[in-house]
Amino acid sequence: MQPKNERPNYGKVFLTFASNSLVRDMTFRTNFVLQCVSSVGWTMMNVGFYLILFQYTNSIGADSGWDQDKFFLFLATTWFINSVVQAFFMPNAEEFSELIRTGGLDFALLKPIDTQFLISFRKVDWSSLSNFLAGLVIAGISLYNLANRATNPMTPSAISILLYIVFLFCGIAMMYSLMICLSATSVWLGRNQTLYNFWFYITNFSRYPMEMYDRGWGKPLYGFFTFIIPVLLVVNVPARLIAKPIDPRTLDEQLLVGWALAATLLSIFVSRWVFYRALSSYRSASS
Repeated sequence: MQPKNERPNYGKVFLTFASNSLVRDMTFRTNFVLQCVSSVGWTMMNVGFYLILFQYTNSIGADSGWDQDKFFLFLATTWFINSVVQAFFMPNAEEFSELIRTGGLDFALLKPIDTQFLISFRKVDWSSLSNFLAGLVIAGISLYNLANRATNPMTPSAISILLYIVFLFCGIAMMYSLMICLSATSVWLGRNQTLYNFWFYITNFSRYPMEMYDRGWGKPLYGFFTFIIPVLLVVNVPARLIAKPIDPRTLDEQLLVGWALAATLLSIFVSRWVFYRALSSYRSASS
């Protein structure tokens, strides 16, 4: 038994969860391979769709600057973030309402470890990371094409790459925060399966450049999903840092990067508050 004054090693706990999940996936290898093939197949269908689309247009959005290679970097960024979220967080968020219904949450609350951490990382869906590898391939091809253009070749600087990685983690943190908030409402709403559909509706807005929303009827959506539920920042900020030169930058872009950092911290704080506020309303299944 762990001494009361000894803090748990969260790194070792996470590695244990991850290795156990991998062993479980490898027990049914054919199923694991089929899931990987299915995920990559869906990704390739998206690639094919946009390749056809770019036969009829030079960019996504009029004068947006998102030509084919830059937009595929945007797509690769989407796959990086979504694959990590779907691998590490989605399987656990989906089961949170079941833990409440079956009384499994009672046992989680008794463990000598942070409950949010335990709920968030119990399972890992390793097959979802196949899209991460697909994103690496697409990003590599796009960066190669941008660097070898006949006119205006572009190679990201070391600062751009570093900032890109930092804001990838920010995007993952924002998506996780939204997911844990939605799953925590299961304490109040019971089996909130419709909220997971709501999750996909919301995150669909993050899959397109924000320039598409910055006019006409899109402006209210731009404001709401940038400053209230900041899903537009999740992919757009890192993608802009890697797909466009770091200098020169307009003041608006610099403020957007600053807001992305602030929104990440606020999202983590709010999600943790919502999670533990929900737990304070939880009543044991045995009571």
